[in-house]
Amino acid sequence: MNPEILINAAYIVASILFVLGLKMLGRQTTARRGNRFSSIGMLIAIVVTLLDNQVIHYNWIIVGLVLGGVIGLACARLIKMTSMPEMVALLNGFGGLASLIVGAAEFLRIRGGTVEPQYEMFTSGVIFLTVLIGGITFTGSLYAFCKLAEWLSGRPVQFSGQHIVNGLMLVATFAGGVMFTISGDPQIALISFGVFAVFALILGWTLVMPIGGGDMPVVISMLNSLSGLAACAAGFVIGNNVLVVAGCLVGTSGVILTTIMCKAMNRSLGNVLFSGFGSEPKNDGGDEAEGSIQGELKPISAEDSFAVLEAARQVVIIPGYGMAVSQAQHVVRELGEMLENNGAEVRFAIHPVAGRMPGHMNVLLAEANVPYEQLVEMDSINPLMPTMDVAIVIGANDVVNPAAANNKASPIYGMPIINAHEARTVICLKRGKGTGFSGLENQLFLMPNTRMLYGDAKGSLQGVVSEFKSLADG
Repeated sequence: MNPEILINAAYIVASILFVLGLKMLGRQTTARRGNRFSSIGMLIAIVVTLLDNQVIHYNWIIVGLVLGGVIGLACARLIKMTSMPEMVALLNGFGGLASLIVGAAEFLRIRGGTVEPQYEMFTSGVIFLTVLIGGITFTGSLYAFCKLAEWLSGRPVQFSGQHIVNGLMLVATFAGGVMFTISGDPQIALISFGVFAVFALILGWTLVMPIGGGDMPVVISMLNSLSGLAACAAGFVIGNNVLVVAGCLVGTSGVILTTIMCKAMNRSLGNVLFSGFGSEPKNDGGDEAEGSIQGELKPISAEDSFAVLEAARQVVIIPGYGMAVSQAQHVVRELGEMLENNGAEVRFAIHPVAGRMPGHMNVLLAEANVPYEQLVEMDSINPLMPTMDVAIVIGANDVVNPAAANNKASPIYGMPIINAHEARTVICLKRGKGTGFSGLENQLFLMPNTRMLYGDAKGSLQGVVSEFKSLADG
């Protein structure tokens, strides 16, 4: 049989495994199997590509495989779950960088005269798109990584005329791309390539600068989509079918996820990218006075929290990034089991944008072996919230902030939230009295039915668990 047919047949098998794996990732119970399917598909794609007779020397390929395997294994073994959001951002960035390098290598091949003239303009256009998307993805992901790792402030960075500057750079980038595509002069092509490559790298950084930390889940899913589109464009550049298919799958799934994230916040993608959310909370006097909640923070001890929970029969646990920071997911599961043994019905309410990346809380709770059946989505838990005896909020801020519903002056006004304030008693675990990652005050903390359990979430919950153990032993 023709080797080209065999190669494409193997690519089709790999693509089918990608699709099946992606589908299985939609449920916690099948996610691990989906990862295996996708990994097998990628292995097939890599092996078939390496066996293709277009590969001449394997020396650097072997070096790359060994180094990449060692780095990947180290990341899988050493990176903590709390650092997974920034790890995802970094991997997205390296995906964009890889596509940019492929585009640059193909440009050098064109300059060497190895591309037939009738394909040169098409190839040049695709190279431009590959470098543009790859460059923006790389530096944008690096900036997102720095914010998530708290190497940089999570607040938006804005300056006067920022959108105009970005617009002018974008125009210059496309102008360089057009010149690169249509020009037959090698010198002009080289200068044009340098222009749009540099501007693409700068744009990635400046486009993410005005986006606040509270919008990082949307940014991560958007950058994930861009890394897929960059890979798809790279596939067209080198004529690799499976890279085109895989890039399209990542790109389109990222777009869908970004749309879901925006819908969960009741905001458009344009508002997320250009509004500078979190930089300056609005305060115009009228609406603020009308919608704000007046009160004071009321602390509670672990012992008193136990007393409240011991009498509860309906308990909902609402996790946020604070649970991830303190690595409290295992203690949370233990507390949930003790509450159930005490006769309470326990649910875990998950907001779509809780944490620093899509599905962050689901991953952490799955790691702690929290039963999947106890995880409840926002739309399902809100109608039940008035029947909850206790709502335990662990390090969450914006996703439970009543200002989203009753304060028109708030930047998050209109964002769907988990209505924790409707529970009979709310216990909020928080490290201190400061604002959350987005920089917004949470009015839930001031409500009369809210009590603040200060300290590290893991230590505070261990204190409550110890009280339950003492009760059981006594």
